This record gives sequence, C-alpha cells and structure tokens, in this order.
Amino acid sequence: MTNQPDLTPSERKKLRGRAMRLKPALIVGKAGPTPTVIEAVSFALQRDELIKIRIEAPDRTDRERWLEEIATACRAAVCGTVGHTASLFRPRTDPVPAS
Repeated sequence: MTNQPDLTPSERKKLRGRAMRLKPALIVGKAGPTPTVIEAVSFALQRDELIKIRIEAPDRTDRERWLEEIATACRAAVCGTVGHTASLFRPRTDPVPAS
C-alpha cells in the first residue's frame, strides 16, 4: 500500500490554484468520516486526482481531525484549506482509459 504523496510547497501552490476552480465533490456531514464517505472520497480521487470537499464539522478541531483522518485513509495529500473547504490530491495509479 502506498503512502500519502509528498508534495513540495510549489506543487501544493499549483494544486491549490487548480482547485480554486473546482466545486466540492462531496460534503462530509455531521456524522463525520464514515466508511461510506471515505469510499466516496477515494473513488473521486481515483477518477479526478484533485478534488475539493466540504466538511460540516461542529468546530475547527473536529474539522482538522476529520480532514486528517480522510486524507490518511485515502492516502491523499491535503493541498490547502479555506474555512470548511479542503482540497485533496492523490496521483492516479492507473492510466485513464481513452473515451
């Protein structure tokens, strides 16, 4: 199993710029990072590499803890956070099939 990708500060900056144009792929509700949420995030990362999620945690510490739990479970790097929104990146392991 691979670990979370190590990104340089310049790579994070480029990814944050790309993520600005994205809409949240999913919203993590008050139940937190359930197995279903983690599976959905992992699927979205497999498909898109870079996604944005919105975390509806009751406070900042819960939001940070949930984000770290999701990123670790999905083997993704957190590119940046703004308020309740965070961007995650995980490079594709398989090439995307041509349409």
